Amino acid sequence: MDEHPIETWHRLVRTHDASGLHALLADDAVFHSPVVHTPQRGKALAVAYLGAAFTVFFNPTFRYVRQIMGPSDAMLEFETEIDGIVVNGVDIITWNDAGKIIDFKVMLRPLKAINLIHQHMGAMLQSKLGVQ
Repeated sequence: MDEHPIETWHRLVRTHDASGLHALLADDAVFHSPVVHTPQRGKALAVAYLGAAFTVFFNPTFRYVRQIMGPSDAMLEFETEIDGIVVNGVDIITWNDAGKIIDFKVMLRPLKAINLIHQHMGAMLQSKLGVQ
């Protein structure tokens, strides 16, 4: 039996294995950033943004604190500390019948955390991936 997409996501986060994103995301995946106005469409952009998040968000303080599951979507609430600021947010994930993620939305709070993430993600995407 294939692993459920949310189980796969948790495993990738737990092992800090961004290389598994290519297999988990559908070709037409859409990523919704908390700091970029327009949706990032296509697997390449979604992998770029989520891959950068593996570096910025997933430190030893990162943890999921709640999970709400539906038949083809989930909401995962998380907490982490970055540069002394507590970041609280949710990942809203939707997958298709093939078990591939088709939509990934990140929402954050408080405003201080959003500004911090904007700074860190912008710098990472610009310097390492050539996107903004």
